[in-house]
Amino acid sequence: MAQSLGFRSHPVQSTSPVVAPGQTARTVTESISDLVLRRPSKAWLVLFSISGSLTLLLFVSVAYLLLRGVGIWGINIPVGWGFAIVNFVWWIGIGHAGTLISAILLLFRQQWRTSINRFAEAMTLFAVACAGLFPLLHMGRPWFAYWLAPYPAATGVWPQFHSPLVWDFVAITVYGTVSLVFWYIGLVPDLATLRDRGRGLWRRRIYGFLSMGWRGSAGHWKNYESAYFLLAALATPLVVSVHTIVSFDFATTVLPGWHNTLFPPYFVAGALFSGLAMVLTIAIPLRAAFHLEKFITLRHLQNLGKLMLAAGLVVAYSYLIEAFTAWYSGNVYEEYAQLYRAVGQYAPLFWLQIFCNVLVPQILWWPRARRSVPLLFVVSLFVNLGMWLERFTIVVSSLSRDYLPSIWGGYTPTFWDVATFVGSIGLFVTLLLLFIRYLPVISMYEMRELVEEKKVQG
Repeated sequence: MAQSLGFRSHPVQSTSPVVAPGQTARTVTESISDLVLRRPSKAWLVLFSISGSLTLLLFVSVAYLLLRGVGIWGINIPVGWGFAIVNFVWWIGIGHAGTLISAILLLFRQQWRTSINRFAEAMTLFAVACAGLFPLLHMGRPWFAYWLAPYPAATGVWPQFHSPLVWDFVAITVYGTVSLVFWYIGLVPDLATLRDRGRGLWRRRIYGFLSMGWRGSAGHWKNYESAYFLLAALATPLVVSVHTIVSFDFATTVLPGWHNTLFPPYFVAGALFSGLAMVLTIAIPLRAAFHLEKFITLRHLQNLGKLMLAAGLVVAYSYLIEAFTAWYSGNVYEEYAQLYRAVGQYAPLFWLQIFCNVLVPQILWWPRARRSVPLLFVVSLFVNLGMWLERFTIVVSSLSRDYLPSIWGGYTPTFWDVATFVGSIGLFVTLLLLFIRYLPVISMYEMRELVEEKKVQG
């Protein structure tokens, strides 16, 4: 149907196929739907138990925070932002790769996105959910979070639109809403498949309700394709706009190390870099645990490695330009801010960041490295660590050294800082495991279409 409506993707020549040989539409449907319809494996139960325990740690941390206040964190004067904002920016960045893979590559007719777009979209939603927790908790009184929304209050008091916190609220709300609708629309045909194949009355009723009466008629496909591509076009500029707005949290201040016009493109590139790394971090274990080698082929991993290398080069260039701009400006405060990162209290973290984000990804220039699945996984872990360290360096090192030496200070995270962050990772993994258990992790209808197209080409 997508081909008849003019949305046919042009094949991309590669030595590694997008779909493994021998696949048919029937085997695609059976292989993917069985992941949902069969009983959970022991590996899934073990992982869910671990992630559930970490999620419980998050709940305990949040409960203690609400009881005692944000003083349980290591934030102080002058470092009023700590792990909370670092984690917020890190999680938002991770969510960007889902939109890149699903929406942008869809508009560019890239067939290889088909096997990874579904869980990349889900990753976006779960990362945004984790990111949204931290600004709310950092407020100290999260039950007043609705004050950020421009609702028609009887008092006539509106949010302070000069505050980046309001900008973040608008950006996250729009990005999360569009991503959720885009993800759900893409699920509808597959939900109908699960409805038809499901065993048990309640399972069929639930999937039937979620599939909204989908019958696969020509009218349904026409409306589906129109809505899907419209949402893809709408989601594409959000990749740039959302993290640009997040960068304004820093760039619109006069603080040395933050007051920089480089931050918007720098943050966008960093977001895509960390997001692509997280996709690899998820895809490789998922591929091995559920025997999805026929769907997530080596070509998918190689292409993700190439995209990650390209984004990493932009990030490395941004590091260089940031240091050069501070030196060339002649501003002694900017010069000192950059020097302090390299030789100051947090210098080991800075140089570890450079190692993870600049040096380690260079191994991806070699095709043999991109064809090594374990090596790709290790590189993705280093990049995830490096991008978190980058956010930590930007936030903490700049705040700890302001204009006046009389208010200089340091920051040391407490147990509750670490527990909240680790708990957010547990929440992310828990949501991902629930998604894998109850919804198709790979788009069945797109894979069937791709298999049939390859059969015709032949």
